[in-house]
Amino acid sequence: MSYVFIALTIVLTVYGQLVLKWQASKRPDATLAGMNPEAMLSLLLNPWVISGFAAAFAASLCWMAAIGKMPLSKAYPFMALSFPTVGVLAVWLFNEQFNTPKIIGTALILAGVVVLSRAPA
Repeated sequence: MSYVFIALTIVLTVYGQLVLKWQASKRPDATLAGMNPEAMLSLLLNPWVISGFAAAFAASLCWMAAIGKMPLSKAYPFMALSFPTVGVLAVWLFNEQFNTPKIIGTALILAGVVVLSRAPA
C-alpha cells in the first residue's frame, strides 16, 4: 500500500505544478515579479490554483501515509520521478523544449531511482 501512496504523492505533486504553471502563465501580472496585488489575489482565488494547492496538501498527506509504513531512505528516491514527469508533460502541454541536456538529465534521474530503489533499506 505504501507504493500506492507514493504514486498518489507523485501524481498530485505533478498535477499541482502543472496547474500552477498553466494559471500563472495566463496571468504574468499576478506573480511576485509582476507585483500587481489585485492580480495576485485574483490568481490566489482562482479555483484551478486552489485545486493545485489542495493537491499539494493531499500529496503531503499521502506522503505521510507512505513513509509511515516504509523506510524514508527507500521511499524518498521515488519522489525524483516527479521531475521527469513534469518535464515531459511540460513539453506536451506548454510546448517547452526537451533538448539533449534535459534528455540526459531525465535519464540520469530515472537511473538513480532504479539504483536507489534496489538498494537495501
